[in-house]
Amino acid sequence: MIGKARIGVIGAGWWAAANHIPVLKANPDCEVVAVNRLGAAELEALRQRFDIPHAFEDWREMLDTVPLDGVVVASPHVLHHDHAAAALGKGCHVLVEKPLATAAADARDLVARARAAGREIVVPYGWNFKSWTDKARELVGKGEIGAVEHVVLQMASALEDLFAGQPMKETEGHMFRPPASTWADPKRAGGYGWGQLVHALGLLFRIADLEPARVFAATGTSPAGVDYYDAAVVRFANGATASLSGSATVPKHRGFQIDLRIFGSEGMLLLDIERERLEVRRRDGRDTVVALQPGDGAYACEEPLTTLVDLCLGRPVENRSPGLVGMRAVEVLDAMYRSAASGRMEDV
Repeated sequence: MIGKARIGVIGAGWWAAANHIPVLKANPDCEVVAVNRLGAAELEALRQRFDIPHAFEDWREMLDTVPLDGVVVASPHVLHHDHAAAALGKGCHVLVEKPLATAAADARDLVARARAAGREIVVPYGWNFKSWTDKARELVGKGEIGAVEHVVLQMASALEDLFAGQPMKETEGHMFRPPASTWADPKRAGGYGWGQLVHALGLLFRIADLEPARVFAATGTSPAGVDYYDAAVVRFANGATASLSGSATVPKHRGFQIDLRIFGSEGMLLLDIERERLEVRRRDGRDTVVALQPGDGAYACEEPLTTLVDLCLGRPVENRSPGLVGMRAVEVLDAMYRSAASGRMEDV
């Protein structure tokens, strides 16, 4: 057991400065001892604002010179694999922003590396850390809906500006703002699937133990040429099917929508975070309705980072969003984008 967890941050941009570093700094069980980002002036401003002892433009130098227990990877999507692999190679637990990677093979590689190293990957799908997600997982796992046969999963967000390559309205006044080069460049894994729909997939794969096998998809594009809209059909290894939908164009005065319906041989589960309801309806009438309170559907920003710190300290904590969940989400999206380009159903 170590005294405090020593945490480093790679790719400290908008969300790391707005959420990850402040949350870690407020945790008495850890120290943010090193930070990396490009831009000497921006790096120095970040170091001073958060009083971080070591700051590097070169992430390799950071990993080579500063002893760390855990690393937060908050870099652009296309760099997640390289940064996480290097951190795992140094013996660190890692929190890797979603998507875990932008190719299925890279996601599988990270999961294999973590397993071999005896380390954990945390993917911060905030809704995975809610108590009602635990309950939904329990209900499906103990067979309350029987064998899973079909899934309907819809997610929509008020991020039309972000995926059009414009400044995200909600980030006015922030230290940094989300760059179009990450979110709205089709050559750098921009678009709604990698940026948002991945959340809904992470939630699905936390709740139901399903292995994606094949995907057929079409997308609708934004002015920047990335996907605003996603429509996909998924076939799972057990023969179950899924209908998957994503949209970036919810009006700004509305919140996130995630609607998940899992149909089984004995009933169905409904989870709707917008209306904050969770229920199982069985064919024999033995239904379960879980009481959710106003605000229960809010996104959890602190719990993934707390989990990383606890893992670094060797505490017995459940990782509610492990690498396997992140890997399966990437597998679906990788095949989805390939199918949208080819016009064919693609193997995962």
